[in-house]
Amino acid sequence: MEDGTQDLGHCRVDMKGLSANPGELTAAGDILTPKLPHVEFRLACNDLVASGRDRKPNALVQVAVIDPHEQYLVSHACTEIVEANRDPLFLTGVTFPPEYPASPETLVKLTVYDAKDKSYESSSFLGSATFSVGDLLRAKDERLTLNLRSSDGVCAAGTVVVSRLKMGEMEEVDVDHITADIPAQKCPLVCESASHACIDRENSPLTGPVFKNPVCKVYRFQTVDSKWMLVREQMEECTLSFSIPKQLLLLYIQEDMRRVHELKELGELSPHWDNLRKEVMTRYGGIINSYQETLAELDKITGPSFKPSCCKAQKSLEFIPVNLHTQQMRVTCPRKADAFYDIVTVGAPAAHFQGFKCGGLQRLLNRYEAEKKSFSTAYQCIYYSPEHTAKAQEVLSTMSRLQPLISRLADQLLQAAQEHCSLGLRDALKNLSDKTEQFVHMLNDELVKSALLALYAARPGYVSKNQKPNQMQAGQHQGHLQQGLNANPGGGQNQSPVQSLPGHSPATSVTDGPAVCNNVEGSQATTKGEGGSLPLKRQDSIPHHKEYDEEEWDRVWASVAKSLNCVIAMVDKLQEEDNSKQEPIPAQQLADVITSHNPGDWRDQLCPLVTRLKECVMEVVERAKRAMTFVLLQEAACSIPQGLLLQQRRDVVFSQALAALACGFVMRLYAGMEDKGFLRQLHLVGLVAQFESLLSTYSEEIGMLEDMEVGISDLQRVMFKITEAKTDDLGDLQPLVCGRRDHYTVEVPLPRLAFQTLPEEIKEGKPVRVFPVLFNVGINEQQTIAERFGDISLQERINQKNFEILEVYYKLLSEKVPLECLPCFQTQTDLKELLETLGQNVVTKKRKNVEILWLAGTICRRLNGIRFTSCKSAKDRTSMSVTLEQCALLRDEHQLSKDYFIRALDCMRSRLTQGDVGQWDDPEAGTAAENKPASRHFYPIALLLVSSHLLVVWLILSLVFLLAKYQ
Repeated sequence: MEDGTQDLGHCRVDMKGLSANPGELTAAGDILTPKLPHVEFRLACNDLVASGRDRKPNALVQVAVIDPHEQYLVSHACTEIVEANRDPLFLTGVTFPPEYPASPETLVKLTVYDAKDKSYESSSFLGSATFSVGDLLRAKDERLTLNLRSSDGVCAAGTVVVSRLKMGEMEEVDVDHITADIPAQKCPLVCESASHACIDRENSPLTGPVFKNPVCKVYRFQTVDSKWMLVREQMEECTLSFSIPKQLLLLYIQEDMRRVHELKELGELSPHWDNLRKEVMTRYGGIINSYQETLAELDKITGPSFKPSCCKAQKSLEFIPVNLHTQQMRVTCPRKADAFYDIVTVGAPAAHFQGFKCGGLQRLLNRYEAEKKSFSTAYQCIYYSPEHTAKAQEVLSTMSRLQPLISRLADQLLQAAQEHCSLGLRDALKNLSDKTEQFVHMLNDELVKSALLALYAARPGYVSKNQKPNQMQAGQHQGHLQQGLNANPGGGQNQSPVQSLPGHSPATSVTDGPAVCNNVEGSQATTKGEGGSLPLKRQDSIPHHKEYDEEEWDRVWASVAKSLNCVIAMVDKLQEEDNSKQEPIPAQQLADVITSHNPGDWRDQLCPLVTRLKECVMEVVERAKRAMTFVLLQEAACSIPQGLLLQQRRDVVFSQALAALACGFVMRLYAGMEDKGFLRQLHLVGLVAQFESLLSTYSEEIGMLEDMEVGISDLQRVMFKITEAKTDDLGDLQPLVCGRRDHYTVEVPLPRLAFQTLPEEIKEGKPVRVFPVLFNVGINEQQTIAERFGDISLQERINQKNFEILEVYYKLLSEKVPLECLPCFQTQTDLKELLETLGQNVVTKKRKNVEILWLAGTICRRLNGIRFTSCKSAKDRTSMSVTLEQCALLRDEHQLSKDYFIRALDCMRSRLTQGDVGQWDDPEAGTAAENKPASRHFYPIALLLVSSHLLVVWLILSLVFLLAKYQ
């Protein structure tokens, strides 16, 4: 997790190879193209001689690869330190994944060091040996025993044993005498593995469209019954770290450019409003230019697909998540199927470039809403609450989606009429009626009418219309006046879905237009408006012009319902005539009927009515769009410049959060392709995405947590849709984002063969919902200060709020999905009991209650969810949490021996990574001593939490050490 150098991660399915052998398809997981097998081996040393003859060495082995063409060393891996042992057996193995450019001629150099202490600061060279991959593969039992050459060239430093590991093979071995505490471990251990009932995903990683640059590590740990399990960790970068933010930036630019265009189309405004419009457009222009510059900078970037923590405050990378990586732990145990545990690690989504001096998004938004009323008075604007602003954006989004859809469905109706197809005509009419009903109900909102009044008053030369008292009273009722028309009393079979809408006043009539519905009688009623309108609070700042003639909007709006009813009546009439012609007739008249029938008659009769419907819809859209644009203009005008700056900050945070969520969703989808229960859960309920945060509630991390809270909450506006890729090319398998700020859809393409194995509901395009939840528990020394002297109410509120969301998800899941669809674990604790325990811990006042994180993570895994772990930079705290969780899973689910728990934890937490060990002093390589890596000093956190006195002592000792080091 330290800037991509940690050796953890995920294995992936090779979706690119799905088209290679279609005949081999038996299940979704079988659509895998195995690559060349791994080359993996374990290491052991015998008879090591330390520099001091009276002490036993603390041995570790550095593994480097010698390029056969270039003849230079490339550091590849390193084992853990085995303390005080002349015959160490290393639990950390060495792996060359299929992607690694290894060949039988590849040379591997093993260098053994004696580490004086765990700080890795001081070490001495013991000896080295070299072999080729071909030598190992050709050796008897694929095992080599090599003599270590000391620095003086005398072969008296001991030997190193290299034995190849084979996945899936079982060998009998007596390991009863081997324990973690016995230093003499001369017996070479063999890892047992169950026969594979599932697909070997390790050999089929998807490294192309989404995941790339895998880094692998392999371990061997002992179980409680003295057997040996094989544990593989694999970390991969995710290309979505950059592709999702770049797509979002493009969508932001397009949306803001549309907003500017809509502001221009508002028409002529009074000087006051025109000046405000120009100011808002100027601000939007600045945001567009900034986003375009950022997008241009991102297009120039090549290389790694992640942003290291050292660049988290870089302006050009502010939309990119920090250290986004996927991780998978694969466990192979005797007589059991392989188990896979996935997790995503990412830095907390936050606006690091903008800083946290004034807090994060949650605090800034609350302050902004409190101050916006005073801004509206100063700018002479109308105050709209966040709910009204969100409603205006929803109306604009829905109109932009429904208007072309209604037009397309109307054309389909005409096409069915052209083909004289009764069944197609009924289906097309039903779809058209449903969407038009949705369109009419969406505009049945008091906000639309109030916005039209306000826009009318903002025109230059505004003059009120005087109305008679009875006219004003007729226009005062809440809700909209609607025209409900009944179909032909003659018994038409298609009933209008808008007939149930509230009726219009008798004064409202629609008689203009070329299409006149002569076979329909109008029934008029006046009722209270309904249809899901958002009640608008009667505030003094909102104009309610009694003199304004509301009948103009009512007439235009009601024309949509009347036009649709005319279309329905005409279809009924045509079908009745067609049914009458279907009655039995004499044979001699049949030829005359066929000859006289003209299939184009239906289209000719429907075309004027359909055209009128489309024109009415377009006119309503234009008026409502201007009204909602005027609402957003007022909201933007009374919040300049703070509101738009907050929107920029929210865009940045959401971009980072969405990239992480998309990465986790794709990872979880690939892992569950052969799990029918998971796929059923996917389309019936959706997935829970659990974000585990380790941020403290102290100093600037409070702002980060406030940013993260809003960013994770905004993910509720995201839906996923699984689609069939156009081709199997890697470029066509890249997830795509579409939508606007109030709602986004992420399309995840799959190759044809994989897509065909999905449930019909998913193949038909049913969107998949995600339930994001965030649980935070600070664990560092800053959290100690916050709990003693500060405020942790933010953390408590976040945990309580998200626990309620998790409860809602569990209730939906238990109602729609049987428990058999959920994964099975060794710990058989009931899910409901786990939720109750989590709820109790959330409300319990307890310092650093990490039980909340344990329970939330366990529940997430039991619910087939997506796991995320975050801290400030996804490095130290994140790696500590992930490795502890992995060892706990090995202990609870795979019977890891308690004697090996700490050793397993040390192996996984080894900070010697590729590149670090390569700088150690090697006499044969001639490396200078001053190139040794800087030491890492970590003191046990639990010890520091005992009392504040120890914390002070730790701070003083650290300061003394640093002063001594740099003098």
